[in-house]
Amino acid sequence: MLKRRPIGVAPELRPWISEITALHADADTVVVDEPDHATTLTLRSAPGESPRLVVMGPRTRALYFTGAPGPSCLKVRVRPGRARRLLGRSLRGLVDQVVPLSELWGSADPLAGLPADPDAFARALVAAARGGPDVRGDLVGEAAGMVSAAGVRTSADRLHISERHLRTLFADGVGVAPKRFARIDRVRTVLEHGTTRPWSELALAAGYADHSHMTAEFRSLMGVPPTVFFAGGVSPDVHCGTS
Repeated sequence: MLKRRPIGVAPELRPWISEITALHADADTVVVDEPDHATTLTLRSAPGESPRLVVMGPRTRALYFTGAPGPSCLKVRVRPGRARRLLGRSLRGLVDQVVPLSELWGSADPLAGLPADPDAFARALVAAARGGPDVRGDLVGEAAGMVSAAGVRTSADRLHISERHLRTLFADGVGVAPKRFARIDRVRTVLEHGTTRPWSELALAAGYADHSHMTAEFRSLMGVPPTVFFAGGVSPDVHCGTS
């Protein structure tokens, strides 16, 4: 069984961090890495091994794998627009990638001896990214909050920028285009509410034209239709650590 423990994000960290989650498997279990338009920093720990700090870029499709007991993960999910400042680089090449942070920075020294305490861990990450005003990040964050419902053209108009500029901002600051961001966002809404709301009602609430459009997009990103996923009818592709 995979145990997930949400950890509260301190108010002063919320402009940077959207979620902190601790995960631990106490038996072999199917683990789902859901599609996600955010970048996540993960501290992986296993008995007898040194902790590994890796960056999980935006994920355009679900990955199913077998999680073995023993290792634990502390995941810090970064708000859209903030990862570029935190990592010091564009996110264009991080889509569907898992990369050691030391490879991106050239050295892990700025975060050497990271604390295992979740709050202290998140504070250390944010402290390493502090600097002056992050105007580009602010703009991406605003766009991310409206593009799923309003679309690219309307979002660009509201922000007084061109559609082309909006796409460039998303490519650098998020890693995926605004339309793909919106697709992932809709599917994540279905994942969040799929067990509590009727399909037709959920389809409209998530921004789909109808139930069939929701099913098609869900299958495209998750590999199976919603009915199969929520019934537990998924099989792992790989064993944890082999991909």
